[in-house]
Amino acid sequence: MELRLKERLGRKFDEEIRFFKGWMDGPKRVGAICPTSSVTAKRMASVVDTASGLPVLELGPGTGIITKAILKHGVAPDRLVSVEYSTDFYQHLLRTFPGVNFINGDAFDLGRTLGAWKDKTFDSVVSAIPLLSFPMERRIALIEDLLDRIPAGRPVMQITYGPISPVIANPDRYRIKHYDFVVRNIPPAQLWLYTRS
Repeated sequence: MELRLKERLGRKFDEEIRFFKGWMDGPKRVGAICPTSSVTAKRMASVVDTASGLPVLELGPGTGIITKAILKHGVAPDRLVSVEYSTDFYQHLLRTFPGVNFINGDAFDLGRTLGAWKDKTFDSVVSAIPLLSFPMERRIALIEDLLDRIPAGRPVMQITYGPISPVIANPDRYRIKHYDFVVRNIPPAQLWLYTRS
């Protein structure tokens, strides 16, 4: 029992060190100073409809906390496509989650990055891209691109650490819904849903 606890704490510490190193190497690519909490990751994964039969798209998996929650929610590894910009995180993810379709690339250029998956329809998108690090035009373009890749009514789930939606309202193009405010996250996280009718 004590050995398992030590191993778990050791893995958590390794994750936090890896995440902090990623943040130091590129603060614009890593949106927080600590990895997403398991509570937040579970809330984010909860929007996935595992009965849809469609693959799920994850953006910015980092150390894999949200990836793990998506898999625990019931998504088979081969039905999860996950895009990570950092090569270090990507290498870690490949070792940690065998069978998941990890892609080392740019979420803002999915037409190129997704390769064989670029024309697929996804059930939903779960994103931890640090949108606040990018200009508003790029944020809007990304959300619109993601909404084009999922059925109408299905969500893009986005985490952010600001008090308001990282993407401005555009009711003619998409709807914004505040999903949750998770205090048990460092820093506290806001979860937003973007959908099309």
